[in-house]
Amino acid sequence: MSSTRTALVCGAGGFIGSHLVRSLKCEGFWVRGVDLKYPEFSETAADEFIIGDLRDQAICRDVVDMPFDEVYQLAADMGGAGYIFTGEHDADVMHNSAMINLNILDLAHKQSVKKIFYSSSACMYPAYNQEDPENPKCSEDSAYPAAPDSEYGWEKLFSERLYLAYQRNYGVNVRIARYHNIFGPESTWRGGREKAPAAMCRKVAEAPDGGTIEVWGDGKQTRSFLYIDECLEAMRRFMDSDFSGPLNIGSEEMISINSLAEMVISISGKSLTIRNIPGPTGVRGRNSDNTLIRQKLGWSPQQPLRVGMEKTYWWIHAQVQAYNAVEA
Repeated sequence: MSSTRTALVCGAGGFIGSHLVRSLKCEGFWVRGVDLKYPEFSETAADEFIIGDLRDQAICRDVVDMPFDEVYQLAADMGGAGYIFTGEHDADVMHNSAMINLNILDLAHKQSVKKIFYSSSACMYPAYNQEDPENPKCSEDSAYPAAPDSEYGWEKLFSERLYLAYQRNYGVNVRIARYHNIFGPESTWRGGREKAPAAMCRKVAEAPDGGTIEVWGDGKQTRSFLYIDECLEAMRRFMDSDFSGPLNIGSEEMISINSLAEMVISISGKSLTIRNIPGPTGVRGRNSDNTLIRQKLGWSPQQPLRVGMEKTYWWIHAQVQAYNAVEA
């Protein structure tokens, strides 16, 4: 294993983590994955997979036991709007995610890990810059004065500063990415933690032709969504660069939530109506600003949103059918 590049993926049982493990294996890395659970929808591609709670320092010492070439810290207590914006999980979200970052980063420093990637979130951007759904401001330098839209966002901002402090004080080589709504097959699609693209796909897949789907809020709130394969390419380019970030990883193809629902309905071929109902929505507008990533990495997404949504819809459609068959 001495001549093989080594990688540790924290959160390897999750959506992005499980895809990342496969990507790293294709590049020839020896990969250790760690999570509370195995990937839900496919076998892990990791050479070694540890089931463990990264809030526990003893587990972390077992996990970060050598100077890995690359560590990817994706593990967090998180979910979609139905989980993050109700306020019911704030204490757990902040405590759990902060504990993981404090543990992993300190051990990465002590083990002289060569490079560590931290997945922050667009949720750390100030809510006051995201009140106009048509003109949100999410450039990397707009983070301060800080006013994230949720406690999840505050924890992400704290952890960004933690990673940068370790870089300044201890020379840890960090990469900080701010994800903007990553989606695709093998993502959570039911249970309350699913993100908007998966939730829309599930609702449309479950609805009978001629029926109605419910969309939270007035549906005029805007977002951009980045397909998983493009996210992975941006991450790998970022790790191979000499820039530490923070850096947005997202798409600039902004869409309203009602328009996203209409897109999924169109993909399905069904005739459905949309009913807007009260529900947690987060900020009014959010869109990735890719000026800096184009400048630093020469990267921008190549795939239109609809192409990724088609792949995601038909995967979730198959999941819904399989689930219903079991329930029946």
